[in-house]
Amino acid sequence: MKKTIKSMVMLFLIAISFASCQMSTPQATSDSGVKKATAQIATDLSGHTTEQNNITERYKRDNAPGSIKHLYIISAYSGQVLIYSTVKGKVTSSGKRLTPSSVVGYNQATAYNDNIVQINGNNYCTNEVIQDDGTYGSSAEYIYWFDSKNIYHQQYITGGMMVHISDQPLAVKNVTLNMELTNSNQ
Repeated sequence: MKKTIKSMVMLFLIAISFASCQMSTPQATSDSGVKKATAQIATDLSGHTTEQNNITERYKRDNAPGSIKHLYIISAYSGQVLIYSTVKGKVTSSGKRLTPSSVVGYNQATAYNDNIVQINGNNYCTNEVIQDDGTYGSSAEYIYWFDSKNIYHQQYITGGMMVHISDQPLAVKNVTLNMELTNSNQ
């Protein structure tokens, strides 16, 4: 009798799981009846999108030995360049870290076993994922691009200033504070 009940329960559970696999989840729809759109994205011969190629190229340029960028802080009100400076390598945001900002003891965590980090010789687990550039943490929000001459540009927009970074110098009329000039060569 017990065997028959167990078999019936098992058969019932299998039937329910099979039926749930057959059900389709409805497409997200707005109140006006518009459904979520999807797009087919063309990729290059390597299978990468333009966005993936831009990210790869940025990492290559940022990490190229001897890489120099040009930083301009521009007034959002007048368009005047307030500060100019060269940048060795790249600009780094203050929120970037080499270690995760939160960890739990190795023996205390079971859910994070794939995210093990070593700090001062001790193993810890974290729910943070290391980013493509090998760091943890957050960045200031920005956009970046390569122009038609393949020159790298990165733009931050804040308050009354804009920060523009390029791997080639820009032609500007004047600079209020040129970080590259010293008293002896002004």
